Amino acid sequence: MAARCGPVDVPRRARPGRAALIATVVFAALVHGTGGATGGPGTDALGSPGARAGTAPETPAEPPPTGDDGPLFLDRSAALPGPHVYAGGWEHFVGGGVAAFDCNGDGFPDLAAAGGSNPARLFVNATASPGAPLAFRAGEFPRIDGVTGLYPLDIDGDAILDLAVLRVGANLLLQGQGDCRFRDAGSTWGFDGSDRWTTAFAATFEPGRDMPTLAFGNYVDRDDPEGPFGTCDVNHLYRGAGGRYAAPHDLSPGFCALSMLFTDWRRQGRAALRVSNDRHYYVRGGAEQLWQMAPLRLAGPEDGWPQVSLWGMGIASRDLDGDGWAEVMTTSMGDQLLQLAEPGGGYRNAPYEIGTYAQRPWFGDDGRPSTGWHAEFGDIDNDGRDDLFIAKGNVDQMPSNAAKDPNNLLMQRPDGRFAEAADRAGIATTDRSRGAALADLNRDGRLDLVVVNRRAPMELWENATRAGHWLSVAVTAPPPNTGGLGSFVELETSDGRRQTRELTVGGGHAGGAALPLHFGLGEARTARLRAVRPGPRPGAWDIGPWVEVQADAPVMLDLGKGMVRPAP
Repeated sequence: MAARCGPVDVPRRARPGRAALIATVVFAALVHGTGGATGGPGTDALGSPGARAGTAPETPAEPPPTGDDGPLFLDRSAALPGPHVYAGGWEHFVGGGVAAFDCNGDGFPDLAAAGGSNPARLFVNATASPGAPLAFRAGEFPRIDGVTGLYPLDIDGDAILDLAVLRVGANLLLQGQGDCRFRDAGSTWGFDGSDRWTTAFAATFEPGRDMPTLAFGNYVDRDDPEGPFGTCDVNHLYRGAGGRYAAPHDLSPGFCALSMLFTDWRRQGRAALRVSNDRHYYVRGGAEQLWQMAPLRLAGPEDGWPQVSLWGMGIASRDLDGDGWAEVMTTSMGDQLLQLAEPGGGYRNAPYEIGTYAQRPWFGDDGRPSTGWHAEFGDIDNDGRDDLFIAKGNVDQMPSNAAKDPNNLLMQRPDGRFAEAADRAGIATTDRSRGAALADLNRDGRLDLVVVNRRAPMELWENATRAGHWLSVAVTAPPPNTGGLGSFVELETSDGRRQTRELTVGGGHAGGAALPLHFGLGEARTARLRAVRPGPRPGAWDIGPWVEVQADAPVMLDLGKGMVRPAP
């Protein structure tokens, strides 16, 4: 590949875009939610009323306030070094992710954003000090187009973050050099980026391996002359040893993946690969998938894995009720599906009254179904309860779905239900949003927001909410798994509430974060913290001691030593 120092060329097909032409015409003509299949808009097997095309929205009950003042964000997009737009034709109707990570070790999160037909861009955080006004500068980055998404992780165990770059064309692994510099390390690591339309990614560490296992999710097979409908590509699993990756395993069948996440869904110390798939192109016979790793096989109902079919776009995972088992949010067209975890494994669909289905625009008179993309949990007001952001936006000009589709900011209330607050927060934009990130960009203890839009500039929002106490936890671990992937971090406050975080790479829509864990503490000024690491065999755990920590400060948790120390 000729992408070392110059542009990465997106391979052109000999055929004159037959699949793309058909999809562009038919995509706009199909009407979703007319009944029949499970998991989409309309009354269906998800167990929620849903939203049928052409119906007016019901009048919602007036939600109670989420706090004294509610969340508040300030538009800081001018702090970016010029506008950045995710652009392109049919192949960039999906994708548009952003990676949030510290690429120069200064403690401030930097951003790498997909551009589609525009080059991907790196934005280096130039904020002067914690709590200072947000500032970014353009970073030096290989000129790469055709990028759909980016995920940060440490591939070579040197504690410097690398980047997995998803593309329409050959995927790339960029090795971090420090000081926000990157080089293409595909040949060094024996990585064959293939030539696919890649839209999803996840990574984990399997026992006994010295390199992370990588999963790449592929969308429609552009070479299939019968496409695009019913022609989903296979996905790929890369396993490495001794510093090099072997040829990938095909994960077949593929059902047009748009999000992936390795997660220890049964708390056995072994991760499985969750895959969210787009029913628009697999049409029938497909479903959400879960791949067990050892041996490599698809899970089924006998494993407690439910059969769910929807227009899967993004995945978010977080323990919402403090029982140690992570709930899972999957975005879609129409109903956004929250699945509540059952202890021991398995899920049940959340009741409609929980307030997360977000199936229609929450303002305006457009009753057509919403289109959800990136989903992410985070405690916006630091009250100790995780909230939920969902990026929304029409695929392009699909008449069956809402044209002006505002993003959701769903604030969790004390009773576990969620209430819309994007209007009061000031982030109720209606562009075609895709990827996003919640990250404390100026290190003031509050999660800020970045949103990538299709055919519109990227948004940058500073969190100015009057918030509670907080804790930032940077996790370190011995090489090769310096990020501690597969481990859990638990935090407990004096009122007995416990928060559990799984260390993962993947999920969202085409982008993810490798940043310190952010905990909201509410009124608590102290907390205790511990690490839970997978043991040598399934079901065995290495549980670290509880360590007392003070609120409103960054700390470092060393998984190898079980120690907590102040962060620089």
